[in-house]
This record gives sequence, structure tokens and C-alpha cells, in this order.
Amino acid sequence: MPVLSCHNIALELGGRQILRDVNLSVEQAEVVGLAGPNGAGKTSLFEVLSGRNTNHQGQVLFDGKDVSKLPMHERVQLGLVRTFQRPVVPATLTVGETLKAARKAFDPKPSRLRMEWVAEFVHLNSHMDTPNGSLETLERRKLMLACLLAREPKVVLLDEPASGLTGSEIDEIDLIVRKLAQEYGISVLIIEHRLELLAMVASRVMVLDVGEIIAEGPPETVFREPAVRAAYFDVPVEAAMVGE
Repeated sequence: MPVLSCHNIALELGGRQILRDVNLSVEQAEVVGLAGPNGAGKTSLFEVLSGRNTNHQGQVLFDGKDVSKLPMHERVQLGLVRTFQRPVVPATLTVGETLKAARKAFDPKPSRLRMEWVAEFVHLNSHMDTPNGSLETLERRKLMLACLLAREPKVVLLDEPASGLTGSEIDEIDLIVRKLAQEYGISVLIIEHRLELLAMVASRVMVLDVGEIIAEGPPETVFREPAVRAAYFDVPVEAAMVGE
């Protein structure tokens, strides 16, 4: 049984159809990539899966339970957590204060050793007294992820974790994602425009375009499909098929 799945998901916002009959599944300890051009509906799907937006059709299942009507905080309590595109952390707090606040937010509270472990796991290099406002993008992303991992989640939704990072920094994200799945059995659904990262870490990739899944399979196969190339490079499918 998939640890996370959705079936026939549809979403309307402001009278506009955002998602249409979307189906996906993520197995335990699997890394699944979610790709697609800007405006395809990727983050909107995360909003539905995490409970931030309510779908108008279909079901979201977590650990075999229908969570479609559960609010976001209850899904977090079950073990479904997410990041956002912008790594926003409280600028007035220090790194240590942020981790302490995250610990207090959970019930039961993670141990102090757990908090130390998550900071070490993500290779958080900043001193605990460092103000969050002075952190670089990678350190902010690591801090956000450390706070989520303190919860011991079963599934992590990562929304463009490589955005704004350099090549060597992306390698660090690559390593963290691999270890989450391979060493700790945590499933990861990852939205990313850096297709090279998805090709490295994901066993399967799903491609959204205009709110619909247009391709699914191994990244090396999916990224060559004419419909995917047409969606990304805005060329007719017939032209994308040239040379296939």
C-alpha cells in the first residue's frame, strides 16, 4: 500500500480549473519527482496533499486513511510534512531559538538529543547563536528541514529545494534526500525545476502540464517524451517527435 496517494484530484480557484483528475502514489522510502513548466499546478497539488487547500473532487490517502477533510496540522501530526518554495524563517530569532520553538510545537516533544541529531543530519553549519536573518539560502533551507524532521515524518513534500542554490549546494540537497529515503525509510515527493537533480534522486518522475499528468516513469525516459519536451520548450508535439 502506498504511504501517500491521491485519486482523481480536481481543484478550482477563483472559478479557474487548476488541477484535473490527478492521480499519484508514493511508496515507503521512495523518492518521486514532480516536474512541469511554470503554472502547471505543481505547488497547487502540494497545497491539496498537505491540506492547505481543499480539493473539489477526489481523495487524498495517507497510510491507507482518507485524509481529504483533515486540516494541515492534523496531517502533520500523522507524519505528512512539507516545505515551501521560499525558505522563510523568523528573522528575529536565532538558529537555536528556532529549533527550540519547533521542539515546543510538537506533542510529545522531541528530545534534545533528537534536535541535535536533526541539525547534524542536515549538516546545519551555523552556530546556534546566529540570527536567522543573516543565514544564506542553503542554511535557511536546512534549518526548515531540521525543524520538520524533528517530527519524525513518514513523508516529506519538498517544494523546489534547489531554488537559488549553486551546484555544490545542490549536491548537499541531493545527499540529504537520498539519506532520508535509503537510510531512514522516509518517502519524499519533490517538486523541482532542476531536472538534473530529479534525474539523480528520483526513481520515478511525474510531469504536470495545465493541471494534468502528461507523463510518468523513470526520469531518463520521461524527460525524452515528446509531450514533456513540448510542454517545457513550447514547441508542437510533432516537432518534439523529430528524431525520436
